[in-house]
Amino acid sequence: MTSSIEALLPSTERALLHRIATAQAEGRVPSLVGAVVRDGRVVWTGSRSCVDGHGPDADTQYRIGSITKTFTAVLVMRLRDEGLLDLGDPLEKHLPGTGVGEATIAQLLCHSAGLAAETPAPWWERTPGSLRPELADVLGERPVLHPAGRRHHYSNTGYTLLGSLIEAVRGVSWQEALRTEILEPLGLHRTGTQPVAPHAGGWAVHPWADVMLPEPGEDLGLMAPAGQLWSTTADLCRFASFLADGDERVLGLGTVREMRTPAVPPEEGDWNGGYGLGLQLVRRGGRTLVGHSGSLPGFLAGLWMSVKDGIGAVVLANATSGPMPGAVAADLVRIVADAEPRIPEPWRPLPEVDAALLELTGPWYWGTYAYGLGVLADRGVELRPLRGQGRAARFRAEADGTWTGLDGYYAGETLRVVRRADGSASHLDLGSFVFTREPYEQGDAVPGGVDEGGWRGL
Repeated sequence: MTSSIEALLPSTERALLHRIATAQAEGRVPSLVGAVVRDGRVVWTGSRSCVDGHGPDADTQYRIGSITKTFTAVLVMRLRDEGLLDLGDPLEKHLPGTGVGEATIAQLLCHSAGLAAETPAPWWERTPGSLRPELADVLGERPVLHPAGRRHHYSNTGYTLLGSLIEAVRGVSWQEALRTEILEPLGLHRTGTQPVAPHAGGWAVHPWADVMLPEPGEDLGLMAPAGQLWSTTADLCRFASFLADGDERVLGLGTVREMRTPAVPPEEGDWNGGYGLGLQLVRRGGRTLVGHSGSLPGFLAGLWMSVKDGIGAVVLANATSGPMPGAVAADLVRIVADAEPRIPEPWRPLPEVDAALLELTGPWYWGTYAYGLGVLADRGVELRPLRGQGRAARFRAEADGTWTGLDGYYAGETLRVVRRADGSASHLDLGSFVFTREPYEQGDAVPGGVDEGGWRGL
């Protein structure tokens, strides 16, 4: 028996509306629009505006600032997956003459290349990109502030370099690559480098009086890959779903998972946040969220996805300062996930039984630590401690009869069965660790041997 879970409960919808209404009122922004996506479908949209009867909808464009960086990162990962570059390559290999030393592509993606956060004056977000026609104008005389790879230091200029890298390797403009490789395949028809009506105007709200001032909307030129894009909540919900599930037309799930993996340690004192390859990572209320925040003069944006819950949220506002859309979007995810938790899929048996694999299931011992080996789909296996803490991991089956670790301590490590002359399983070898059927049994292949006296009492 199945049931549709597309529609949210009225109580959940009211809680979502209350959250964005509070954000718009207390944050003093001209307009704010939010949306929630669940299991790939937009299940709620809402907005609040200072003009009665003119609330924005899910098709209204706002500038999304640094959420643009995630799109740029996707383009870089596509080049990697096609074999046109390696993330360990120094930038100079593909884009010589930048003066950023041996900073690698991976370090640029995760903001650990040591580059300065901003361009030389004037403030690039409020001035035309024509003032910085060359990379040298973007980087300035002192582009590197920290040793590469040592710390996370957010860098807008680093993503300008990645945009130029894309152009150098792909042979087309960043905008063209974006359009043909991401926007069109994912159906993001209301996302682009320039606003197309209906779109919001950018405003600054006076900090001490309820009055507004229009903000300039500059074309950022070379800085576009760091923050140029305009988009809608509908488009960004589709993009959030892509960040959860991948799409073979753009990036496979394995690569998207790689982007979501922490690539650098968090800043000192901030152990609830981190950065992957073009994605921000945060922990909120015990829940892991992936996505990005964004801001440009006149606009604020936030996109978060809880992959485990299958729920994402987008919040866009048209003010220079005010509510933090990232915090509001995280709250929208929490409201839905807590009020309407995901209904598990029905348990179903495997389509076929592999007798040889079934024979390996059950308890195994690493020294005196007890583990249980279980079978997963597609001949994968899972190794978990039976008591207390331990190194649990899932393993993918390989064609040669071994398995490769997918997560935790054993990610990438090889698990294999070592058999005796008669074909029976002697032990499991996991990255040189030996797992036997009994703890320290005489005659087992235990490194260092087993004391001949055997087990004894006091």
